Amino acid sequence: MKRDDERALARRDESGATEKTEPRGADGASSPMVRFSRVTKRYGSLTVLDELDFEVARNEKVAIIGPSGSGKSTLLRVLMTLDPLTSGMIEVDGEPLTHMRRNGALVPASLKHLRAVRSKIGMVFQSFNLFPHMTALDNTIEAPMHVLGMSRKEATERAKDLLSLVGLADKCGHYPSQLSGGQQQRVAIARALAMRPKVMLFDEVTSALDPELCGEVLNVIRRLGEEHNLTMLMVTHQMGFARDFADRVCFFSQGKIIEQGPPQEFFSAPKHERTRQFLRAVREAL
Repeated sequence: MKRDDERALARRDESGATEKTEPRGADGASSPMVRFSRVTKRYGSLTVLDELDFEVARNEKVAIIGPSGSGKSTLLRVLMTLDPLTSGMIEVDGEPLTHMRRNGALVPASLKHLRAVRSKIGMVFQSFNLFPHMTALDNTIEAPMHVLGMSRKEATERAKDLLSLVGLADKCGHYPSQLSGGQQQRVAIARALAMRPKVMLFDEVTSALDPELCGEVLNVIRRLGEEHNLTMLMVTHQMGFARDFADRVCFFSQGKIIEQGPPQEFFSAPKHERTRQFLRAVREAL
């Protein structure tokens, strides 16, 4: 039998229905949704992530901040398996992502295994990456139909619900060129949600938008965080949003987490001099 921390267990309630339970570790505690164990990522001689140990609890909202080149976006890219690890291991929802179990041992994950675990993760990029020849609706139904095998009818119903959720119910038939930048980014969020991920990653999703459109997108993300049981990691330069939205703020520098904590504590009384230096620079740039 597989260990509890490798899959969600099911148990029968009194009515005979199957009830899913969260994966749990050996001590009975709920396992984290995401776990990085000594993760290193190098590009040649440049170390971008340096033996990183990092956990994210289920439904936790984490803001990731830090200077350019500190490893923030790379953290999301290796979690999405867009970039391979140099060493270390990542687990998602109690399952190894970069490895799999074979004959009682951990071995590098097969493509099939990677796809299965990665299906639990959705990512929204800085650039919108919408298909320009497809409408907002078609952009949103493409992956559920071809990856999840959903019927067009079911995928369309889900897509309409999600486009309504992000405030674009009246834009289903519009092409990306007919939408503002903020609207395109909201379509990208709906498209990621259409895969029903457990983890949502946001990589500087407002950096290409003007302040008004930036507010549109942040309001949608805030609403998702309030209304849905999603684990969310957001790389951002929006300090105000990080303070209001996140359960925890992590400050990256040179591939490591230098400091982390609840937003109020983190922003009002940072402990590390490098953190204080960064926050001063952000304030002076405003």
